[in-house]
Amino acid sequence: MLEIRQADYDEIRRHGEEAYPDECCGVLLGASDGRVHTVGQVVRCRNTRFDFPRTRYNINPVELVRIQREAREGELTIVGFYHSHPDHPAHWSQTDLAEAHWIGCSYVITSVIMGKAAVTQSFVLTGTVEEDKALEEEELVLE
Repeated sequence: MLEIRQADYDEIRRHGEEAYPDECCGVLLGASDGRVHTVGQVVRCRNTRFDFPRTRYNINPVELVRIQREAREGELTIVGFYHSHPDHPAHWSQTDLAEAHWIGCSYVITSVIMGKAAVTQSFVLTGTVEEDKALEEEELVLE
């Protein structure tokens, strides 16, 4: 389950609208007890996929390491990631699954239709290794 404040949920959706027609992306920081991820902060990232920014996203590894370091200093951890699907459903694609590597983390996807955020869904990456990983829908609870 992913618990997120209304303001953070709105920020994710707004980021998707602002990035349209390209995909947006970002990191979810917070705490986790292994069953429930609680978002305490949303960090916007720049989509560094210049070849296909409308259908793919990438977070610069240097930026991700910086975010992870700053999170630890604030006693937070990475509990998930988010991105948008411009003019496509809020459901993971085969590319999303192939490029998801943080097992146990939440992956939030917002469908942005003609520039307006529509559906937002969350999925958790399950499994133990790359070969058995899967994205499973998880409950998204607004606080």
